[in-house]
Amino acid sequence: MKFNKVDICGINTSGLKVLKEEEKMSLLRKSREGDTRARDELISGNLKLVLSVIQRFSNKNENPDDLFQVGCIGLIKAIDNFDLSQNVRFSTYAVPMIIGEIRRYLRDNNPVRVSRSIRDTAYHAMQVREELINRTQKEPTVEEIAERMNLSRESVVLALEAIVEPVSLYEPVYSDGGDTIYVMDQIGDNNTDENWINEILIKQAIEELSEREKFILNLRFMQGKTQTEVAKEVGISQAQVSRLEKCAISKIKGEQFTK
Repeated sequence: MKFNKVDICGINTSGLKVLKEEEKMSLLRKSREGDTRARDELISGNLKLVLSVIQRFSNKNENPDDLFQVGCIGLIKAIDNFDLSQNVRFSTYAVPMIIGEIRRYLRDNNPVRVSRSIRDTAYHAMQVREELINRTQKEPTVEEIAERMNLSRESVVLALEAIVEPVSLYEPVYSDGGDTIYVMDQIGDNNTDENWINEILIKQAIEELSEREKFILNLRFMQGKTQTEVAKEVGISQAQVSRLEKCAISKIKGEQFTK
């Protein structure tokens, strides 16, 4: 998959212009004022950013033209939603937007089967996330997303994790000649002693659950089955499954915060 050729959607990639940061900011301001020519120039001036990002997906056996077009959609969303009042480089904001758009495309065409209920929950969570970002202009917490969806934090986390592929934290996603952006730059650092201890306590709490509780949690959150499906497999009512599930989660939360 080579991106230095002229066959990416008919665009001569070797001749693409690269804008300086000051030029990007100037064009963004003009675009906000309704200048469509500035917006078009901003898009064409960041196509190399899209090309750079899609190189990380070269092992997906996807058509590079398709990935490029999808990446351009992410770029346009980044241009239209970028907050000029924030002290952040445009590429830092645009890269995760482009990656997110490509990941959504790949998920929709992913042959790996994830249960319908988990997939629907994950897609709904992503929609709620985008709505909250547009409304508050900041990244929402998992708790805020879960509250908006009337679900537990655990349900939202498990759903989102089920459709995300693991990547190296040190994998470069973009470099504009000076500042290289790595995966780890796009996420917060939660590796604290408190979180580490909480993780240990949670594991201990799970070990202290009954075999039936462990089995039900495994069916619900690891295999993605509905409470009705679990009830049929275990041989109890859906109401009993719901009660046992809530009881097990309460035990885990209690163990975590009382020790």
